[in-house]
Amino acid sequence: MTVGKPNFEKKLIIAVIGGGRCTAQEAVLAETVGRELAKREAILVCGGLTGVMEAACRGATIESGLTLGILPSDDPADCNPYVQIPVATGVGYARNIAVVKTSQAVIAIDGDYGTLTEIGFALKSNIPVVGLNTWSLYRNGQEDKSIIKATDAVDAVEKAISLAKGQKLN
Repeated sequence: MTVGKPNFEKKLIIAVIGGGRCTAQEAVLAETVGRELAKREAILVCGGLTGVMEAACRGATIESGLTLGILPSDDPADCNPYVQIPVATGVGYARNIAVVKTSQAVIAIDGDYGTLTEIGFALKSNIPVVGLNTWSLYRNGQEDKSIIKATDAVDAVEKAISLAKGQKLN
């Protein structure tokens, strides 16, 4: 009997990163991103807490998508109510590396310094980052265009999925 590779297609995993606190407008953006990812059958990974993370997970859950939360604490119960698979790490902010490295692309919405570290980890790892109302980077006084800007939630998801599949953007 020969054992071969399983015959299935792996799903895309897209990280949604952003602040643990966000405005109502950013929450709507994040929820729409979550909905759009679920509609395209991508798995949403995030830090598992509140704010942008919770709104994105809520959107994905509404559309029957799968959500994975990589938590900073030891307790899986610390996740937001829309995380279906909580991963308790006990490593604090170091979990930001796991959030990014689990994904094939990252969508950054708003965010504080924790989000900025995730953006940095992603870019250092050659994982594409799509930005919605998030950080801008400058080097030697010139804008660094490593973060691909999106005009809205649908645009962000379409760009992230294309980039995750290794496709070039027009």
